[in-house]
Amino acid sequence: MTHTIDIVIKKEDYDGSNSAPELVTFGCRLNTYESAVMKEHAAAAGIRDAIIFNTCSVTKEAERQARQAIRKARRDHPDKKIIVTGCAAQIDPGSFEKMPEVDWLIGNDLKLKAETWQGLGTERIQINDIMSVRETASHLVDGFDGRARAFLQVQNGCDHRCTFCIIPFGRGNSRSVPMGEIYRQVQNVVAQGYQEVVLTGVDVTDYGKDLPGAPTFGQMIKRVLALVPDLKRLRLSSLDPVEIDADLWDLIAEEPRLMPHLHISLQAGDDMILKRMKRRHLRADIVTMVQRARALRPDIVFGADIIAGFPTETEAMFENTRRIIEECDIIHNHIFPYSPRPGTPAAKMPQLPRDEVKARAAILRTQGQVQLNRFLETEIGQTRQVLIEKDGTGHTEHFIRIKDVPGCDGEIVPVMLSAYSFV
Repeated sequence: MTHTIDIVIKKEDYDGSNSAPELVTFGCRLNTYESAVMKEHAAAAGIRDAIIFNTCSVTKEAERQARQAIRKARRDHPDKKIIVTGCAAQIDPGSFEKMPEVDWLIGNDLKLKAETWQGLGTERIQINDIMSVRETASHLVDGFDGRARAFLQVQNGCDHRCTFCIIPFGRGNSRSVPMGEIYRQVQNVVAQGYQEVVLTGVDVTDYGKDLPGAPTFGQMIKRVLALVPDLKRLRLSSLDPVEIDADLWDLIAEEPRLMPHLHISLQAGDDMILKRMKRRHLRADIVTMVQRARALRPDIVFGADIIAGFPTETEAMFENTRRIIEECDIIHNHIFPYSPRPGTPAAKMPQLPRDEVKARAAILRTQGQVQLNRFLETEIGQTRQVLIEKDGTGHTEHFIRIKDVPGCDGEIVPVMLSAYSFV
């Protein structure tokens, strides 16, 4: 499964200064996109004086943060309605049902349907069997905050069952958005002035297997880029390293609008741990993928999702994971300590002491920072194209965050980088 695993909390209009519905988003880029969809549906339904929590379930810490934020919201805004949805609500509705702070609980598929919001109030809990959902509807979003980067959902769910992961039970099986709908979404946001689009999903390299003709992820991207020539920049969410198709390899080699920054769903650098995780790749597959990509595009950089302290991980196994960050020169690392999720096979495996898990995560983060610092040193004196996102900050083609960029939000401007440019 290729779900991005760092926890991000984003608050939109969360200051109580107006009566429009407020959104608090936890988790991945897909949740960010879905929050924009919900915001439109809630506004169209006339929902006011409400706070919507779009939760994440990738770790127990993400769920804890959501419950904490819900309780605080009730204390701070006793007159507002509180609506809870997202993966945590789908997977463990009982824990939120027990919270007196929660007025309505909505499942992951229902949250994206306009009729759910139109009929809100008829029943407190609206949650379906996510495994029975067979399609991913397209949701044209008329606007995201800012005018720089838009996230578009092209796929949802996952057919694989990694032993550590609970997300398929919150998202369901793999489902793809038809190419025509994706084209219309991209065309829509580009017409609004967005310079960059990020294609998101839970397992994007599994795209198309459920569609007529079984188009691949790369084929879909080629078609969209050909039909929307005004799109300036395209990024991709986490990729499974063994499922990059021939067309996507062509794009890596030949398409300048595809940014030279790929994020890998790596998880570990030791073969035994990868097998116990029930991953689809081995260590050598990661090395081969990185080498092939650099041969096709020498300036490409990599990010990775990595779990520290997986059950049964020995010092030698952990060292293999640390070394792969160095050997493959991975500069954007999403590291998190393993935490057992009830209902997953890994939760039943022999666990490492929590202090050791956290210590290993810290070591991996340090190694990742070493790789990033080395890359930043090579960037000093280079001129890069920076997409300004907010308050004079933005990202280069390699997803390096830059500060004090002159220009307006949404512009792409050339910047000569110095040591003081990096955030």
